[in-house]
Amino acid sequence: MNEDQRSLLLSSSSRFPLPQGVRLSYGTAGFRADAALLESTVYRVGILAALRSLKMDGSVIGVMLTASHNRVSDNGVKIADPSGGMLSQSWEPFADALANAPTSQHLLQLITKFVEKENIPLEGVRRAEIMLGRDTRPSGESLLEAAKQGISSILGAVAIDMGIVTTPQLHWMVRARNKGIKASELDYFEQLSSSFRCLVGLIPSGSKISEVDEKLVVDGANGVGGEKLEVLRKVLDGMVVEIRNSGKDGGVLNEGVGADCVQKEKFAPSGFGSQDVGLRCASLDGDADRLVYFSVPSKSCNKIDLVDGDKILSLFAIFIKEQLNTLSKEGSENTSSSYHARLGVVQTAYANGASIDYLKMLGLEVVFTPTGVKYLHEKAAEYDIGIYFEANGHGTIIFSESFLCWLEARYQELSSVSKGSEQQKAALRLLAVSKLINQAVGDALSGLLLVEAILQHMGWSIQRWSELYKDLPSRQLKVKVVDRTAVITANAETVVVRPLGFQEAINAETAKHPRGRSFIRPSGTEDVIRVYAEASTQEAADSLANSVARLVDQFLGFGSSQK
Repeated sequence: MNEDQRSLLLSSSSRFPLPQGVRLSYGTAGFRADAALLESTVYRVGILAALRSLKMDGSVIGVMLTASHNRVSDNGVKIADPSGGMLSQSWEPFADALANAPTSQHLLQLITKFVEKENIPLEGVRRAEIMLGRDTRPSGESLLEAAKQGISSILGAVAIDMGIVTTPQLHWMVRARNKGIKASELDYFEQLSSSFRCLVGLIPSGSKISEVDEKLVVDGANGVGGEKLEVLRKVLDGMVVEIRNSGKDGGVLNEGVGADCVQKEKFAPSGFGSQDVGLRCASLDGDADRLVYFSVPSKSCNKIDLVDGDKILSLFAIFIKEQLNTLSKEGSENTSSSYHARLGVVQTAYANGASIDYLKMLGLEVVFTPTGVKYLHEKAAEYDIGIYFEANGHGTIIFSESFLCWLEARYQELSSVSKGSEQQKAALRLLAVSKLINQAVGDALSGLLLVEAILQHMGWSIQRWSELYKDLPSRQLKVKVVDRTAVITANAETVVVRPLGFQEAINAETAKHPRGRSFIRPSGTEDVIRVYAEASTQEAADSLANSVARLVDQFLGFGSSQK
């Protein structure tokens, strides 16, 4: 590192001192905290992003300012790697150290050592390029400036301000730019809309949903998703969608609205009620990377019938399996045309047991990972087609490059010899899905369009979709402990390895309840142990959760359970 670079880092970092008593950790969601505490962290993430770009041969890196479903006074910052996915886990310890360096001198020493260790070329022909995005939080503008200052403190690094965007849009833009594809917001909308039109144009005759069900009502969480859905609706003229809680009417971001609120509380969001009985409704979260559907069953209460991420996954899996089955019927005797695509469904232990049973009943390969999108995404990428979703509505579909290459060639072959055949249509549908879905990250807007296209294809109302299976009643608790690291788990967090005897005690309690299932896992951010339990009745699920919470207290010495 030359003297000019050292001087620039010292000078710029002195303007962003670390607040006293603040210590942050980089997780799946990046750094999150009260917005007033984040300027120094966001400045340092700007530095991190520039170094990451240089390390990756000048590939474009993304920096997104958002706190997703958190309250409006919070904010956060996270990095999108060249693939459009999350920051490599190997860089997370450096991110933590960078964010918590107490002085400018400590920061400089840390960067100098890391640059040497990683062999990052600070001097040369490469130019670091970072795309910046933010959601609608009032704090976004000032934090954006801090990120720009951090980026510009690395000589030759360039910040590209993409403005107010959804988190998935920024991830999509980073991925597209590094693939050599046009990557503006307009390009994003064009790809989604053209792929959606293609799928709708291939709907079998007679499969249209009844007139009563044509209308879709969407809760925009008073965030950026509602604003962008307004734009998308104009591009897709003819799509019947009503957008509420778009943020234009003075509603507060994520307050009584949004996918997180709807999924956890199972109540209709603000602005929804008796006038919506029977309608197909959907809810986005604050930065539009989560999506859940719901319907209001009765005028007499505010409760809903929730269609969560597990059922979105099931819908996608049914449709994709149907297309693969159709493709396999043609040319099975012609080995050059055959491709045995491996379809995998990836879930966490928090997936409802009824969804797991249903997917296995369909003959699908179902695998589990520890909690966290980074684990789900990584596992899904091992398949030709990997589908993952969390119950909270965050998920996507990943297509392997080798499968897409074969699929494109197969489509061209079928177009020349049997144009209009069911096999050709199946190939085209899968190609359209690969372009409609955001393969970089969960995306509420692209997911919503895919759900709408598939429901029309199947001729299903939301009630028919909801009845695929009935969720088992469940209960989640968290128990305060002195040291959460005393618990060690295995098998995707479903089995306790330490303390010894703990898993056997959980098994004994679980065996007392029909269809009982329970597991515990240490929180990643606070000294609590999270307890999950499900059983055939709500009373039994509550009883099992409370029994396991008492075991946490018994094995770890002190505890206090909370819903």
